[in-house]
Amino acid sequence: MSQSDRELDEIVRIARAAAAIVMDVYATPFAVEMKGPGDPVTRADREANALICGALEAAFPGEAILAEESVPAGDELAARFGRERVFFVDPLDGTREFADRNGEFAVMIGLAVRGRAALGVVVMPTTGEALAGRAGDDGGFAFLEARDGSRRPLQVSAVASPADATLIVSRSHRPKEIEPLLSRLGIAKVVPCGSVGVKIARIATGEVDLYVHGGGGAKLWDSCAPEAVLRGAGGRFTDLAGAPIDYTGPGLKLARGIIASNGALQDAVVAAARSELG
Repeated sequence: MSQSDRELDEIVRIARAAAAIVMDVYATPFAVEMKGPGDPVTRADREANALICGALEAAFPGEAILAEESVPAGDELAARFGRERVFFVDPLDGTREFADRNGEFAVMIGLAVRGRAALGVVVMPTTGEALAGRAGDDGGFAFLEARDGSRRPLQVSAVASPADATLIVSRSHRPKEIEPLLSRLGIAKVVPCGSVGVKIARIATGEVDLYVHGGGGAKLWDSCAPEAVLRGAGGRFTDLAGAPIDYTGPGLKLARGIIASNGALQDAVVAAARSELG
C-alpha cells in the first residue's frame, strides 16, 4: 500500500481539527459531568464529536458512523452495524485524564470494513502527533505525523520473550485479573498510562510491547482506530482468546477483552490468558 492515501489523509485532517477543539477547551476552565458511574464527559467530548461526525458526513456521504457522544438506539444502531463500512469515533479517549490534565488523551477515528478494523487515526492533542495506518490480511502500513507535518514509518519492537517485555496498563483502574497473568508470564516491567489509544500508540512506536485489558468498560470505538494503526505497524490485536475483534455488533462493548502486542509476544500472552483468565 502507498502512504499517499487520500482517504487516510482526509481522516488525519478531520482528527487534527477535532484535536484543536479539544485543546481550546483544555486551555480553559471546564466542567466535568457524569453520563453514568465512572463515565465522565466534558464540552470537549461533545464539541469534538459534533465536528468529526459532520466532517465525516461531508467527506464520506452515506457512510455509517458510530460515535461515542451520539449513539443511535434500537433499529438504527443495528442498521449501522449492518453496513459494509462503519466509522467508529471516540472524540476524546481518556476523558478522565483530560480532566486530570495529565496529557494522556487522544482523538480517535477508525474505519471497520466487513467487521474488521481497516483504517485508523489516533491524534495526541498535547504533542501534536498523529498516528495513522491501514491494516489488512495482505499487509498494511502505519506512520507517525509530527506537529510540523513530517512523517516517519511506525514499527513495533522485536521483543520476543515475555520476561523481557514492558506491559502498559491502565493508570486509573488496573484490573485484578492481570496480576496472575503477569506472574505466569514473568513480566516485571509495568508502565501505567491513561487512554486506550495512547497505550496502543506506545506499542506502535516501539516504546512498550504489550497491553492487556480484561474487558469491562471499553467499547468498539476504543479499539478500532488503535487496532488498525497497531496492525499496520506490524503488531497484533485480538480478544483474550486470540480471536479477531468483531465490529459487526450487535453490542458495542468489548466484553472479551483485548490483547495488543508487538506481534512476537501475542501467542504466548494468549495462551497464558486462556489459562489464567479462562
